[in-house]
Amino acid sequence: MSGLEKKGYLLEERIVEELAKRGWAITTAESCTGGLLSGTIVDVPGASDVLNEAHVTYSNEAKERVLGVSHEVLKTYGAVSSQTAQQMAEGAAHAAHADVALSTTGIAGPGGGTVDKPVGMVYIGCYVNGRVTDVECHFTGNRSEIRHSAVNRALEILWEEMNR
Repeated sequence: MSGLEKKGYLLEERIVEELAKRGWAITTAESCTGGLLSGTIVDVPGASDVLNEAHVTYSNEAKERVLGVSHEVLKTYGAVSSQTAQQMAEGAAHAAHADVALSTTGIAGPGGGTVDKPVGMVYIGCYVNGRVTDVECHFTGNRSEIRHSAVNRALEILWEEMNR
């Protein structure tokens, strides 16, 4: 049985192991998850071999200044959008000189939702060696549950994209 097949082997452990094996660096750009995603990665022994920095860019100003998200994108589409998630992931990868980046932007609630962008809507951006994708997700639960669901889905998306 290989290390990846061990019962109870968490996805974040598999990701850190695979990143280390490939010699790749990872970074995160988080809004609605507020550091929970990078914290999940940091919980893995050996994370320091693949994670040099992470970004929590909760405000639009921080998204622009730190990640280079376009003011026009934020004005036109909003912080909770496919376009913003993609620019956050790409901007984080460039800022951190990383091969891989994950971004999260959404509405964790309990307030802040609208008809067009309800509580639980989260966009996850994924950058892998120049290829940027994003996924629109709709989660249910309280604020904490939505944040944890977003982290779990982000890790799944990264695993899928790394193994395309």
